[in-house]
Amino acid sequence: MTVLYEHLLPAYREQAENSDAARIDWLRRDRWVALPQAEMALSRLEELVTYPPRGRMPCLLLFGSTGMGKSEILRRFAELHASAYDKRAGLTTMPVVVVQMPPQPTEEEFYTELLLAMNFSEFDHISLRSLRGLARRTLAEFGAKVLVLDEIDKMLAGTPRQQRIFLNTVRFLTNDLQIPIVCAGTEDARIAVLTDPNLADRFGAFELQPWRNDHALRQLMASFAGLLPLRRPSNLDTNAARQRVIALTAGVTGRIFRLMEAVAIAAIHSGREMIDADSFDDEELLLPLVSMQIIAGNDRAMRRRAA
Repeated sequence: MTVLYEHLLPAYREQAENSDAARIDWLRRDRWVALPQAEMALSRLEELVTYPPRGRMPCLLLFGSTGMGKSEILRRFAELHASAYDKRAGLTTMPVVVVQMPPQPTEEEFYTELLLAMNFSEFDHISLRSLRGLARRTLAEFGAKVLVLDEIDKMLAGTPRQQRIFLNTVRFLTNDLQIPIVCAGTEDARIAVLTDPNLADRFGAFELQPWRNDHALRQLMASFAGLLPLRRPSNLDTNAARQRVIALTAGVTGRIFRLMEAVAIAAIHSGREMIDADSFDDEELLLPLVSMQIIAGNDRAMRRRAA
């Protein structure tokens, strides 16, 4: 018996039967894909959730280039430990609290963002001291087990004094509440944490590395061939296809996914219904997806050759 669209994984065959518009809409939606590095990062985060309270709690720095998937990992982590309301006890639990760093890294702005992350809204005209106390009490009452500070590199926008105060705040919270803290951001996040040696000593580090043309990328391309809702088998298991993907994206996860989305949509529009190495040659389609750094590097290389 012939299986329709047997080149696709069973869970995605039904998508290929949909209209062009429905398939394109599906391609443009966010979804979690269990990438190896992302799963390793989640495993490290899970270890912190179950860590017993002690005087010096372990912390984690999750960092990498923009587009490597840090926010998606943190979002997934928060979803796996979503807040819940116990009607019988009348209590809300929030095991994982994710806070995005404010543009101005002041203590007041930070505690305001922290309370907003815990769905607290009635704190206008409250002194800094009261904000601090309210945030600590709410974290304790919600049973927070891990506090995540996303885009920690924004701290570097503050004055040296503001930076010291903020890092003291981080150290104070992990000591006071005896919970791990996760800091996430770009390479500058590592610099931000290292400015306080006492705090940096508590942090393990997990760096999200760019993709290379290796076995892991080959597996990723095979995954795309099995899940993109195209009606003909794609030919992505070639060195030429992988080299084009790396050249166009610099191995950045977010760019790879946008690239594959773009070529899949182009394959639907054209009726070609498959992707191969030639799919990555349409400059008009791909140029908006290419890193400005790559474009600048190519320009410099061309100028050197011309000279």
